[in-house]
Amino acid sequence: MRWLGKDDMTMKTVFTTGEAAKICKVSQQTIIRCFDSGQLKGFRVPGSRFRRIPREHLFAFMKDNGIPTDALESGKRKLLIVDDDEDLVDLMRDLFVRDGRFDVRTTNNGFDAGMLVREFRPDLVVLDVMLPDINGKEVCQRVRCDPALDDVRIICISGMVEEDKVADLRAAGANDFMQKPFPIEKLLERVCELLDIDSVTSGA
Repeated sequence: MRWLGKDDMTMKTVFTTGEAAKICKVSQQTIIRCFDSGQLKGFRVPGSRFRRIPREHLFAFMKDNGIPTDALESGKRKLLIVDDDEDLVDLMRDLFVRDGRFDVRTTNNGFDAGMLVREFRPDLVVLDVMLPDINGKEVCQRVRCDPALDDVRIICISGMVEEDKVADLRAAGANDFMQKPFPIEKLLERVCELLDIDSVTSGA
């Protein structure tokens, strides 16, 4: 598999504090503090100050602290696609499923998007601004009102948004914006950038 390495959590047996922080969705300093206090078991690399955490100890730490372990178990980033254009949704879903690093869910309206964000806890939402019920800006605001969803990244997409409205979307909590139509591979690149994972062109 071409992306085996730091992003394939299913294959790794030992993690750095930075990797553990991303999996647990906490700061690296929190992981270091827990490591140094003995809450999180691990070892130091001989001859250095680097800390390393074996998979079984990270798993136990996550269980003990009520942190969902699915990111460690599946190794896939969770992606929610929200758009009422079924053809585009199919195109986007196929792109990310084919890539292999994403667990993808989809919906076509803002109400279900709000429910799914809370239930599915995606790492990133691809959000159409012009939805049939609640507009994308309102979805952004609802996500940002919940401190438990602070780490959720949002990319808004639309073919009918003026520049000043893009600023409004960012103010409402969007991390990025893409004007439709766009090359579908560009979306994968943007998602990888926001999630801080290697950008590997699908099908390459």
